[in-house]
Amino acid sequence: MQSDIDAIWLTLKLALFTSVLLMLIATPLAWKLSRWQHKAKNLVLAVVALPLVLPPTVLGFYLLVVFSPNAVAGELWQLITGEQLAFSFAGLVIGSLIYSLPFAVQPLYASFLQLDNRYIDVARTMGMSKWSRFRRIIMPICKPAFMVALGLSFAHTVGEFGVVLMIGGNIPGETQVLSIALFEHVEAMEYGKAHALAFGLLVFSFLLMALLYRYNRNGVTAWKS
Repeated sequence: MQSDIDAIWLTLKLALFTSVLLMLIATPLAWKLSRWQHKAKNLVLAVVALPLVLPPTVLGFYLLVVFSPNAVAGELWQLITGEQLAFSFAGLVIGSLIYSLPFAVQPLYASFLQLDNRYIDVARTMGMSKWSRFRRIIMPICKPAFMVALGLSFAHTVGEFGVVLMIGGNIPGETQVLSIALFEHVEAMEYGKAHALAFGLLVFSFLLMALLYRYNRNGVTAWKS
């Protein structure tokens, strides 16, 4: 029971860290892509969307190679922190950032593309700085997209399995998230415990998606009116 509670706490912490960091990364990236006109744009968009179609075990394997103490990134991390990056919470965060990146970028990118540039032009003629235009004009208009991106990133991180298993293993209290704990219960034929975790994840995912769709619908309706 305690191990399941630890797994719940670790999963929520990982999802919170990942979704907040993703918003800081995805927002400028999506904005730049929406305004960028270059022949390499489609290539960048393909790279960003790659985790959507790439098998999680493939991504997890190559991340594990990069995180290895024998690799430059893994060796540098170990020199700075004194700990290895693979099979650590920090490694889970980095892996989750990469794996969930398209779920944060795509809603924002689509919203920025649909943004009416007249609002930005008017704000520019009024002497507003770039940051003021973004904070006071763009963010309020695109607020539903921000909420969807945040919610999808959080939900996707909660449900991760393949990537976290490859780069984090199954260390209770360290890298054992809910999906791994559920898998362990099934392997041990503890179907009652597995059902409790699975049903909880099902209800959580359904409620979160229902709230996101409701909020996004209301946001769009309010904006059109």
